[in-house]
Amino acid sequence: MTIFARRARASAGRMHPELSLVSYTLLSHLEEQAGCRATDLAAHYALDKSTVSRQVAALERAGLIERRPDPEDARVQVLHLTQAGREILAQVTCRRRAAFRERLANWPEEDLVRFAAYLERYNAGPGETGSA
Repeated sequence: MTIFARRARASAGRMHPELSLVSYTLLSHLEEQAGCRATDLAAHYALDKSTVSRQVAALERAGLIERRPDPEDARVQVLHLTQAGREILAQVTCRRRAAFRERLANWPEEDLVRFAAYLERYNAGPGETGSA
C-alpha cells in the first residue's frame, strides 16, 4: 500500500505540476458534490480543518476554486470549482485514465476483474460489502 500511495503522489505531480494528490482529490470531490463547505471536506476525508484550510487557500490562490455564499444560509461559504479548476481537473483526469489504461493494457481480463473487485472491497471499508 505504501508503494501504491507513493506512485499515486508521484504520478499526480507529473500530471500537473501545481496539483498535488490532495488537491486533485479535493477538486474531484467538489466536482462530484457540485460544491461544498471546507468543513464538509475535512469531515469527509477525516482531515484537520487547518490542513483543509491551507489546501483551500492554495487552490483559491491558483484560481481553481472560489467561495460563494450558500443560497440557504448567507453566513456559510460554499467552495466551487472555477472554469480553470474544471479544465485542469479534466486534463489531469484524462491523463490519469490514460496512465491506468497503459499500465493495465497487458493484464488478462480475469486479472482486471479480480483487481477491480479487490479495490471495490478495500474501498468499501470495514463492515461494508463493497457491491453496488
